[in-house]
Amino acid sequence: MSKILSNLKTLFDPKKLGLILVAVILLFLVMDLNSRLNELARLTTQRDEAATIVANLESTLQVLQTKQAYAGSEGAVEEWAYNQGHMVRPGEQMVIPISPPGTTPDPVFIPTPTVEPVQNWEIWLALILGE
Repeated sequence: MSKILSNLKTLFDPKKLGLILVAVILLFLVMDLNSRLNELARLTTQRDEAATIVANLESTLQVLQTKQAYAGSEGAVEEWAYNQGHMVRPGEQMVIPISPPGTTPDPVFIPTPTVEPVQNWEIWLALILGE
């Protein structure tokens, strides 16, 4: 009986149990630190993406505010009156150039897209791989 007790004491030595307990606690702490570092990296990436989007939106807002300010100015009204409104100032004469009679306008050529032939093996590969 005493031999069994001495074996149990050596098996369950308080120093060994303490070291094992400390090792287990350190393992859990390292795992928690790892998960927190992964979360930090993910959140940092999201923050950087959000900052990029905000910067783009701020620059768009600035451009739109500039266009809005110009649209209300006299320069924009004058530009519209001359270009699209076909208006003139008092004392000016409007000149609209026209082509001479009997001339035909230059035709506008629209290129037709050419379809590249697809090989049979490319079709089979796309069907098999689901691309």
